[in-house]
Amino acid sequence: MSRILTDRKGFSDFIRYNLMCAVYFTGPDCHLCKALKPKLYELLETHFNEVAVAEVDCQASPALAAQQTVFTIPTLITYIDGKESHRKARGFSLDDMAREIERPYSMLFR
Repeated sequence: MSRILTDRKGFSDFIRYNLMCAVYFTGPDCHLCKALKPKLYELLETHFNEVAVAEVDCQASPALAAQQTVFTIPTLITYIDGKESHRKARGFSLDDMAREIERPYSMLFR
C-alpha cells in the first residue's frame, strides 16, 4: 500500500522517481493520524490510484521531517514532478485535499 521512508536518500529517490506522489507524516502516538490514515489511503486508492504513497514516522525519523519543515502531525504533502504542490496539516479535510489534487491528477493521468 505505502512505503515507509526513513532517510533523506530514500525520500529524495521516492520524490524523484514518481511523477505524482504523496507523503504522509505521522507518529505512533498521534490518535488523529491513526484515525485519518485509513480514510486517506482509501481515498487515494479509490480516486487517485496512480499517486505513489509513502509514510514518514516523525518520531523515528525527526531529521527527515524537519528537513521537509514538518513540525506538526499529521501532515500530507503531495509532489508533482519532484516539486511540492500541496501541503495539508493537522485536522485537514480529505474533500479539500481531493479537490486540490484532482486537476493536476487528471492532467497527468487521464
